[in-house]
Amino acid sequence: MPDVYTVVLGLLILLPLLGNIFFPYLWLDLVFLFRTIRTGYRCYQYSKRNPSFALLDVFLDKVQKHPEKPLVLFREESYSYRQIDQRSSQLARVLQSRVGLKEGETAAVFLENVPAYLWVWLGLEKIGCAMACVNYNIRSNSLLHVLSSCQAKVLLTTPDFQAAIEDILPTLKTEGIKVFYLSEDSPTKGVEALLGHIKCSSDEPVPVSCRSNLTPKSPCLYIFTSGTTGLPKAAIINRRKLLLVSGMYRLCGVCPKDIVYVPLPMYHSAALLIAIGGCLEVGATFVLRSKFSASCFWDDCRRYRITVIQYVGEMMRYLCNSPKKDNDRDHNVRIAIGNGMRVEVWKEFLRRFGFLHIYEFYGATEGNVGFINYTGKVGAVGKTNYLHKKLTMFQLIKYDVDQDEAVRDEKGLCETGLLVAKITEVTPFVGYAGDRQKTEKKVLRDVLNKGDCYFNTGDLLMQDHEGFIYFQDRVGDTFRWKGENVATTEVESILATLNFIQEVNVYGVPVPGHEGKIGMAAVRLKEGLAFDGKKLYEHVKASMPAYAAPRFIRLRDTLEITGTFKQCKGQLVREGFHPGVVSDPLYFLDDSEKCYVPMTQQIVDAITEKKLKL
Repeated sequence: MPDVYTVVLGLLILLPLLGNIFFPYLWLDLVFLFRTIRTGYRCYQYSKRNPSFALLDVFLDKVQKHPEKPLVLFREESYSYRQIDQRSSQLARVLQSRVGLKEGETAAVFLENVPAYLWVWLGLEKIGCAMACVNYNIRSNSLLHVLSSCQAKVLLTTPDFQAAIEDILPTLKTEGIKVFYLSEDSPTKGVEALLGHIKCSSDEPVPVSCRSNLTPKSPCLYIFTSGTTGLPKAAIINRRKLLLVSGMYRLCGVCPKDIVYVPLPMYHSAALLIAIGGCLEVGATFVLRSKFSASCFWDDCRRYRITVIQYVGEMMRYLCNSPKKDNDRDHNVRIAIGNGMRVEVWKEFLRRFGFLHIYEFYGATEGNVGFINYTGKVGAVGKTNYLHKKLTMFQLIKYDVDQDEAVRDEKGLCETGLLVAKITEVTPFVGYAGDRQKTEKKVLRDVLNKGDCYFNTGDLLMQDHEGFIYFQDRVGDTFRWKGENVATTEVESILATLNFIQEVNVYGVPVPGHEGKIGMAAVRLKEGLAFDGKKLYEHVKASMPAYAAPRFIRLRDTLEITGTFKQCKGQLVREGFHPGVVSDPLYFLDDSEKCYVPMTQQIVDAITEKKLKL
């Protein structure tokens, strides 16, 4: 009998060891699957309530539970859950009574990272209005485009953007879009200042009847994303999706006692939906910074006792490239959540700043599929297994980058790559506001079977034998630089207005030691006209954000196109900007000279050695 006990005891000891060898991620898989199912079930239960339960209602519950708990810390200011609730109610009443906004209409916000962004969002939610989150870097025609695409009735901004507003104000008045400053006074004739009225308004709770007609499918946010159409597209975020995305923090183990650092722009889904939405969902506190600063990052983390950081890959690279300090590991950060971090940056970050759990994820603002790397495996953007794949129903299909299209077999079906996710009632693709064709272009039909339809992410991913997912590249006419998506066709249209340019092809090229790809343009000059580097510099600086400006120019006699008249970019991307590889004339955007200057080996060396800031 003792022998039997010995055998049983031995097996009990061996089972965990064997499990770790053959199924090293089993426990993590089960825990994450349980969290996912629980979060999904909670969202399902919320949507079935009458009236349906939204993120606003989750926030209001937290106000009742801990009204005096800090929600937002900004510089020397602190705002509690109760204060944000009261200020959002005051704004809601002013928007109804003075501005005239009605349930179901849209207001656009053109703001920097300030606490007002949050109470404006919640105030609009309280009266059943959607909020369009406008990138504060855009100007002129791009700004007008985003306002019209989401059919905004009102634009809320501050005098900080006086010049940009006054530039388009006549057009806004013609189109019936009202503009208001969230300030005490207005420096612009025809633009009213609202802050005084807001402060005098009642802060009592706004009746639920003001938003009683909303459903889980009602739009609540418009997040603008660059795409192959050139101009920003308004991705529709409905109330159901907002609840699902805001649940990501709970999936990653964030809890009410955490303090989250948000230095990313609030017009991005990473900051607003995931970070701030996540804080509202779990009842945590977040620290808002107006702009990311590598030199202030860890000082802020120590000052506010940050425990969770929201990142993009470029931000982490800046931190790794900052001067080393003795107190690099002196912080309380335990979790980092974000996307776009390269393997070498990931390894250096952990080596230098100490161990913390990094939750690298993959997802698109408008997409119906996402992954989270909950294991900490360096380089992966997620992990999947049999059950997860059954729930998400995604496929990796072959893609021809040069032809910019999915590869199909002789039956017209896609070959088994490019990440696509099946569009169903459970995983819908809501699409974009405005032109329906933009939405249709993201849908692939007859992928695996005749009649099926999938969302085309436009991203190439790879899956290994353990189920880990790795990001490979972005296809189409968009590249990412400094944490921003850049639409090549939009940049092309701006460059083409110069009198000496006949034709232009914009693309992104990789730079050693940098995240993403930087802008480069192949240009064919008009016959008889010369390249004017100074004029091009002035035009670029005046017409587009710095992150979108092509840093390199390549002069070409001809620009190749495909049989379907699409510009060829693949070879140009591969050849890059090295004068030893490219025989065509090359130019570099030199801010010190305020001109595009001839490319030299010295410039290449300075970029490679990171002596030249890009």
